[in-house]
Amino acid sequence: MTLAHEEFAAVVERHRRELRVHCYRMLGSFDEAEDLVQETFLRAWKAVDAFEGRASVRAWLYRIATNACLDALDGRARRVLPYDLRPPSDAGTALPARTDVPWLQPFPDRLLPGDAGDAGDAAVERETIELAFLVAVQHLPSRQRAAFLLRDVLGWRPGEIAGALEASVASVNSALQRARVTVREHLPARRADWAPSAPPTAQERAVLRRYVAAMESADPGALAAVLAEDVRTAMPPWPMWLRGRDAVVAALCESWAAGGLGYRFRMRPTGGERAARGGDVAADRGRPAPPRVRGLGAARRPRSRHRRGGVPRHAPVRRVRAARRAHR
Repeated sequence: MTLAHEEFAAVVERHRRELRVHCYRMLGSFDEAEDLVQETFLRAWKAVDAFEGRASVRAWLYRIATNACLDALDGRARRVLPYDLRPPSDAGTALPARTDVPWLQPFPDRLLPGDAGDAGDAAVERETIELAFLVAVQHLPSRQRAAFLLRDVLGWRPGEIAGALEASVASVNSALQRARVTVREHLPARRADWAPSAPPTAQERAVLRRYVAAMESADPGALAAVLAEDVRTAMPPWPMWLRGRDAVVAALCESWAAGGLGYRFRMRPTGGERAARGGDVAADRGRPAPPRVRGLGAARRPRSRHRRGGVPRHAPVRRVRAARRAHR
């Protein structure tokens, strides 16, 4: 198969969404992922006459996108969250926003993978753009990261990866072994803290409603009743972060105080019907909005149960897909 310039746009455009997700996994930045997809299409357009059809257009584009990401990552520091920079802060700590830090960015909910098609593949795709997974992947050197994503997320064979990275099969297998160890070390200890293995239960939704009500009514007692004791809250680009129920409630009380900031919060869900997560925080009374609060999903939830199709924690991602299919 060859690819004519006249059909180029229609053929490559159908791969835009999955390439954007791939670039996001590589870079940890949605904004840069958008740019790198455009760079991928530009490189592909310039090389379209050399495309001989030995591989599919999809594989060809992934190869170009992966190498474009590697070029972009050359010499860069990994993207981080506040937990990576400093110990937890006291409730009253106020530090200026850091614009010099390459913050790890979330993937917009409106562009999250849908549930159409293969449900197992869709679940794997959602799990591998969760922040917990991206944090772990950010600890990999760029070429290890590329090999790991191509093999354990996309299912490429080592020989195909070697061709894409212009490396030997032996070096690819070695990189995969090291990458898997590193990812396992940095994923959360509890599988449920990585990504939900099933939609939220009625009980979990009830906890979330209590949490939202407590936040919107500025009720510290009700909030403390639903927060987990080991809750963490971070607010990029502010570098401080809080750990523990008492610290989080104390910080919010300062925000609510009439003699202080006097904020009142309105909660907006960010995960739709797929996850019992909290949302963006907006301020009433015409005041400027406070920093976006992360960790809002840390309300106390019933212990997760692995339902039919669930996967043990720390399973390699490719095995996640296989396990889900095996349970059908």
